[in-house]
Amino acid sequence: MIGEIDHIEIEASDAEEMADFLKKLGYEELRTTEHHGESFELEPGDGDGPIFEIHTVEGEEVPGINHVAFAVDDIDAVTDQLESEDVDDIVGPYDVEETGRRITNFRDPDGRRFQVVKDGDEDE
Repeated sequence: MIGEIDHIEIEASDAEEMADFLKKLGYEELRTTEHHGESFELEPGDGDGPIFEIHTVEGEEVPGINHVAFAVDDIDAVTDQLESEDVDDIVGPYDVEETGRRITNFRDPDGRRFQVVKDGDEDE
Protein backbone atom coordinates (compact mmCIF):
# COMPACT_ATOMS: atom_id res chain seq x y z
CA MET A 1 0.00 0.00 0.00
CA ILE A 2 2.65 2.56 1.03
CA GLY A 3 5.77 2.98 -1.09
CA GLU A 4 9.27 4.21 -0.39
CA ILE A 5 9.89 7.45 1.43
CA ASP A 6 9.39 10.29 -1.06
CA HIS A 7 10.55 13.17 1.14
CA ILE A 8 11.19 14.28 4.68
CA GLU A 9 10.17 17.84 5.54
CA ILE A 10 12.39 19.65 8.00
CA GLU A 11 11.50 22.93 9.68
CA ALA A 12 14.82 24.75 10.19
CA SER A 13 15.80 27.93 11.99
CA ASP A 14 17.21 29.09 8.64
CA ALA A 15 16.20 27.07 5.56
CA GLU A 16 18.99 28.40 3.35
CA GLU A 17 21.61 27.58 5.99
CA MET A 18 20.20 24.05 6.33
CA ALA A 19 20.19 23.59 2.54
CA ASP A 20 23.85 24.68 2.42
CA PHE A 21 24.65 22.15 5.17
CA LEU A 22 23.01 19.31 3.21
CA LYS A 23 24.98 20.33 0.11
CA LYS A 24 28.16 19.81 2.16
CA LEU A 25 26.94 16.23 2.72
CA GLY A 26 26.61 15.61 -1.02
CA TYR A 27 22.97 16.62 -1.57
CA GLU A 28 22.07 18.61 -4.66
CA GLU A 29 19.37 21.24 -5.03
CA LEU A 30 16.41 19.84 -6.91
CA ARG A 31 14.30 23.02 -6.82
CA THR A 32 13.44 26.11 -4.84
CA THR A 33 9.78 27.04 -4.47
CA GLU A 34 7.59 29.56 -2.66
CA HIS A 35 5.85 26.69 -0.81
CA HIS A 36 5.69 27.77 2.88
CA GLY A 37 7.72 30.87 2.02
CA GLU A 38 11.06 29.96 0.50
CA SER A 39 11.45 26.19 0.34
CA PHE A 40 14.42 24.13 -0.75
CA GLU A 41 14.20 20.57 -2.04
CA LEU A 42 17.44 18.62 -2.09
CA GLU A 43 18.16 15.09 -3.28
CA PRO A 44 21.15 12.82 -2.73
CA GLY A 45 23.89 13.42 -5.30
CA ASP A 46 23.59 9.84 -6.51
CA GLY A 47 19.79 10.17 -6.73
CA ASP A 48 19.30 7.22 -4.37
CA GLY A 49 17.27 8.23 -1.35
CA PRO A 50 14.54 10.52 -0.16
CA ILE A 51 14.31 14.24 -0.88
CA PHE A 52 14.70 16.69 1.99
CA GLU A 53 12.18 19.55 1.84
CA ILE A 54 13.44 22.43 3.99
CA HIS A 55 11.41 25.41 5.29
CA THR A 56 12.21 28.15 7.78
CA VAL A 57 10.06 27.84 10.90
CA GLU A 58 7.23 30.33 11.24
CA GLY A 59 4.73 31.22 13.94
CA GLU A 60 4.35 28.53 16.56
CA GLU A 61 6.37 25.91 14.66
CA VAL A 62 9.60 24.57 16.13
CA PRO A 63 12.71 23.29 14.36
CA GLY A 64 12.56 19.58 13.64
CA ILE A 65 10.99 17.01 11.35
CA ASN A 66 7.56 18.23 10.24
CA HIS A 67 6.50 15.03 8.44
CA VAL A 68 7.60 11.98 6.49
CA ALA A 69 5.98 11.45 3.09
CA PHE A 70 5.65 8.13 1.29
CA ALA A 71 5.40 7.74 -2.50
CA VAL A 72 2.32 5.95 -3.81
CA ASP A 73 1.08 5.01 -7.27
CA ASP A 74 -2.65 5.48 -6.62
CA ILE A 75 -3.25 8.15 -4.00
CA ASP A 76 -7.04 7.86 -4.17
CA ALA A 77 -6.96 4.13 -3.44
CA VAL A 78 -4.44 4.59 -0.62
CA THR A 79 -6.54 7.39 0.91
CA ASP A 80 -9.63 5.14 0.73
CA GLN A 81 -7.65 2.35 2.43
CA LEU A 82 -6.51 4.71 5.21
CA GLU A 83 -10.13 5.75 5.76
CA SER A 84 -11.28 2.11 5.89
CA GLU A 85 -8.61 1.40 8.50
CA ASP A 86 -9.86 4.33 10.66
CA VAL A 87 -6.56 6.22 10.47
CA ASP A 88 -6.78 9.58 12.29
CA ASP A 89 -7.12 13.07 10.84
CA ILE A 90 -7.05 12.27 7.12
CA VAL A 91 -6.98 15.38 4.93
CA GLY A 92 -6.88 14.95 1.17
CA PRO A 93 -6.07 14.08 -1.41
CA TYR A 94 -5.43 17.57 -2.75
CA ASP A 95 -3.01 19.20 -5.18
CA VAL A 96 -0.06 21.36 -4.13
CA GLU A 97 0.57 23.62 -7.10
CA GLU A 98 4.05 24.75 -5.95
CA THR A 99 5.46 21.22 -5.87
CA GLY A 100 3.32 19.53 -8.53
CA ARG A 101 2.36 16.82 -6.06
CA ARG A 102 -1.00 15.43 -4.97
CA ILE A 103 -0.99 14.67 -1.24
CA THR A 104 -2.99 13.22 1.63
CA ASN A 105 -2.04 14.04 5.22
CA PHE A 106 -2.84 11.85 8.22
CA ARG A 107 -1.75 11.40 11.83
CA ASP A 108 -0.31 8.51 13.79
CA PRO A 109 -1.74 7.59 17.24
CA ASP A 110 0.57 10.16 18.91
CA GLY A 111 -0.46 12.94 16.52
CA ARG A 112 2.63 13.02 14.29
CA ARG A 113 1.88 13.99 10.69
CA PHE A 114 2.55 11.66 7.79
CA GLN A 115 1.80 12.04 4.08
CA VAL A 116 1.29 9.94 1.03
CA VAL A 117 2.22 11.67 -2.22
CA LYS A 118 1.76 11.15 -5.92
CA ASP A 119 4.20 13.07 -8.07
CA GLY A 120 2.31 15.02 -10.73
CA ASP A 121 4.92 14.15 -13.35
CA GLU A 122 4.20 10.43 -13.14
CA ASP A 123 1.60 8.64 -15.21
CA GLU A 124 -1.61 7.63 -13.45
